Amino acid sequence: MNYHIRKAKPTDLQQIHDLIVELAVFEREPKAVEVTVEELKTSGFGDQPDFTCFVAETNDKILGIALVYTRFSTWKGRVLHLEDLIVSESMRGNGIGSALLDQVVKYAHTLKVKRVCWEVLDWNTSAIEFYEAKGADVKRDWDVVHLNEEGIKKYLSKLHSCTS
Repeated sequence: MNYHIRKAKPTDLQQIHDLIVELAVFEREPKAVEVTVEELKTSGFGDQPDFTCFVAETNDKILGIALVYTRFSTWKGRVLHLEDLIVSESMRGNGIGSALLDQVVKYAHTLKVKRVCWEVLDWNTSAIEFYEAKGADVKRDWDVVHLNEEGIKKYLSKLHSCTS
């Protein structure tokens, strides 16, 4: 299969969004995607982009993406976070995931970060095996913690009621 890896362009965003939705369906969260194509454009292609996205493409069709951003670790310093590595289900097994991860690691090296980090669902054994085969250390003793938009509002509501 012929494809190439490149940085995403604003004209790719609808296909990128479609892959994000496909991933949500795969991860059994079909209604979880709130981000819009317009938000992706504003956040990824403004004056100070919040993320960098690499795409695997053939004949103007996006087959997969890797979306990353920098963050700061109190233990390591500057690190690169891989938010999602998505390959369309119909295209898996063609080396696209490996090529995208290769690009992420090369990019991390150019940024001189101390670590690349990401999460993987504990039931996604094929992804875990893929990452471990690449040399990644899957931390099974850590839990991911989220405070969603509604949780933030409730937190602040409780905070304000305690200070009143």
